[in-house]
Amino acid sequence: MKLAKLIEQAGIGGIEAGDVTVTGFAIDHRKIAPGNVFGAFQGAQFNAEDFIPAAIEAGAVAVVARHEAKVEGALHIADENPRRTFARLAAQFFTPVPKTIVAVTGTNGKTSTVEMTRQIWRMCGERAASIGTLGVTTPDESVSTGLTTPDIVTFLSNMSGLAREGVTHVAYEASSHGLSQYRNEGLPVTACAFTNFSRDHLDYHGTMEDYFAAKMRLFDEVVEPGAPAIIYCGGENSEWTRRAIEHAQGFSGSRQLRVLTVGERGDFLRLAAREATQLGQVLTIEHEGECATVKLPLIGEYQAANALVAAGLALVTGAERSQVFDAVARLQPVRGRLERAVISASGAPVYVDYAHTPDALEAAIIALRPHVDEARGGKLTVVFGAGGDRDIGKRKTMGEVASRVADRVIVTDDNPRGEDPAAIRADVLSGAGDNAVETGDRREAIAAAIRQAGAHDIILIAGKGHEEGQIIGSGENMRVLPFNDVTVARECAAEIKA
Repeated sequence: MKLAKLIEQAGIGGIEAGDVTVTGFAIDHRKIAPGNVFGAFQGAQFNAEDFIPAAIEAGAVAVVARHEAKVEGALHIADENPRRTFARLAAQFFTPVPKTIVAVTGTNGKTSTVEMTRQIWRMCGERAASIGTLGVTTPDESVSTGLTTPDIVTFLSNMSGLAREGVTHVAYEASSHGLSQYRNEGLPVTACAFTNFSRDHLDYHGTMEDYFAAKMRLFDEVVEPGAPAIIYCGGENSEWTRRAIEHAQGFSGSRQLRVLTVGERGDFLRLAAREATQLGQVLTIEHEGECATVKLPLIGEYQAANALVAAGLALVTGAERSQVFDAVARLQPVRGRLERAVISASGAPVYVDYAHTPDALEAAIIALRPHVDEARGGKLTVVFGAGGDRDIGKRKTMGEVASRVADRVIVTDDNPRGEDPAAIRADVLSGAGDNAVETGDRREAIAAAIRQAGAHDIILIAGKGHEEGQIIGSGENMRVLPFNDVTVARECAAEIKA
């Protein structure tokens, strides 16, 4: 494909590309092939501008970088925001793409929502996929793991590959990191969703305002102008939810999206009633003046919230209401999201959840609370830790939340990375109460919870969810030890039974 054509289609002016042919795009100089366009960006740890000569030597025909960067031997596509320009160019190269693409942002619930949207579409007869923390989930349920929002080249390549395989519908997670780094640009996003907003990733964004601004880029620059924006409105809407609604409607200079709210205060899908059952919950949903009763086979208030957002996305992308509600009643659990791992020998169910923020941890515990047989002395035990080299400020709050809403708390290691695990646990315990104990070894902590659980108890293992490893150390000293909470819980339960 000719570079001049890509530049024209991307709407970039003032660059003469001649007869240069492009064979691909890369942001890693070690992956450059002859004819590639190299994206040289400044990062938190590395400055890719240092590797421009190596990329050109490997065959790069053009380099997208700042005006200040030194480029000799290849076309310099200079821009003060090279990430955005690179993304827009790459989006013209990686074609075709699925005709229906939706994006979901928010602090919690993104993974469940995109996967539930994929499931609903599939049950409505569409060839659908999802992209996010769990990786790329295709119509045949196969999964390839990856980051929440992969780099722009991987993201666009995945989208084009899915389209070539016949996929017509894709739901993807738009993380704050991905949005701020332009990792999901240039595609025609048909609709979007905002789940909720609370503290997370302040180690990267610095302030809640900057974190929120990163999320709002989905409304401002990524989704198509005038597109539907599904926003969850619970029983007690936060100030952030109100601001998100106003932003999408046209305040703060955005592009007046069509806001459709869902939840207890929703105007598009109103949750009129919710009743917990032993294995799920019964939802009464009002839509366009009509009520429907849906038996959701998943437990927890926030699972209902995610299902409503997913249903909203399916409806605005053309699915029939009867098919959507029928599909919601057949949703399958999302890996590592209130996933029941095992039932102990004593009869206590053990759940695994990815909750790693104060709000998510509280929501997961509250979701399980109605299923604890408190009349017979049942207790709810939570096992969790906090990640190292991440937002330190949320640790104490997580300890406070766990002690307040759970009966027993075991503080253990999560992914300590480059920090002292004992120091991380101390941060968490500084907010916890007398019902909290410390057990550093995560396997032993899980075993201890199962060992002491009675027939009417419930155990929640929080923080790592679907993850397959525990990250120890950083940089050259980083190791990833095999560890999966579901697998370990099953192993511990079997050992204790034996």
